[in-house]
Amino acid sequence: MSTEESTGHTGHTEPTGHYAITPRRVSFDWETTPLHWIPDEPTATHVINVLHLLLPAGERWFVKVFKEGLPLVDDPELLGDVKGFMGQEATHSVQHAYVLDHLAAQRLDTGDFTKHVDFLFEKLLGERPPLGAPISTREWLRFRLSVVAAIEQFTAVLGNWVLHAEGLDAAGTDEVMLDLLRWHGAEEVEHRAVAFDMYQHCGGEGLPRYARRLAGMAVTAPVMLYLWAWGAAYLIRHDPQLAGRMRYSPAEHNRAVRKGLLPSWRELGAAIPRYLRRSYHPSQEGSLRKAVEYLAQSPAARSAAGAIGRTALS
Repeated sequence: MSTEESTGHTGHTEPTGHYAITPRRVSFDWETTPLHWIPDEPTATHVINVLHLLLPAGERWFVKVFKEGLPLVDDPELLGDVKGFMGQEATHSVQHAYVLDHLAAQRLDTGDFTKHVDFLFEKLLGERPPLGAPISTREWLRFRLSVVAAIEQFTAVLGNWVLHAEGLDAAGTDEVMLDLLRWHGAEEVEHRAVAFDMYQHCGGEGLPRYARRLAGMAVTAPVMLYLWAWGAAYLIRHDPQLAGRMRYSPAEHNRAVRKGLLPSWRELGAAIPRYLRRSYHPSQEGSLRKAVEYLAQSPAARSAAGAIGRTALS
């Protein structure tokens, strides 16, 4: 990492120069993590739990789409970043899938919901356009790359939020779940610009490329909002400890926002007009320095680094 520094729109002083994206083969022990891992906060718990519903299939899909695009990448530095991104996303998918297993072991089975998520990514956004739509292979790939870039805009914002979410610490959040969320959030900030750069490299030129970027966000933002609300409602409705006594409530959601347990609607919504600016680049999102600092202290990341070191010495 370069020792030079610059200041982005976030106000953070950031390292400049090329930053290598490196996968970390982390693992987490879920044995003692309770179902309501934010104590007495089922709504906040399950709104965040929607990540576990969406990310195993979603991040597998990211990797598949990027594999299709790899032959189009002729920039060695970008190629290295993309491969690092793919490695990180594959690990995210696996670790969030383990959380689904943990939820199922606590009698919260998510299969009826995740089958719809699988259908979205595997069929509607699969290798071929749905319903035989007359879209060329290259144009379909460009569209899906624009969707990945738009999703990564939100994951970078969420990653930066969780790294700074002191409300989660104050609420007594389960330490293992908090480490998962912050490890993942830190890596999202690390690779915040890779999907965007991949789209810019493969998405054509000039105004058509910009128009495709807008189209990707126009599809992504409402679909993500719908899936998140549906997922939170599903989890609360099927929570065995609540036994049908609660439903997802915007009032409860907003109460959790005020307590610092969830990101604000304004924070999430403001990410969209930033992304739509013609001159935008995601290197402006969040604090890379904060992400690197957390990864240096994350129990899971440190354990993974130690395992690699022990393997190298054996």
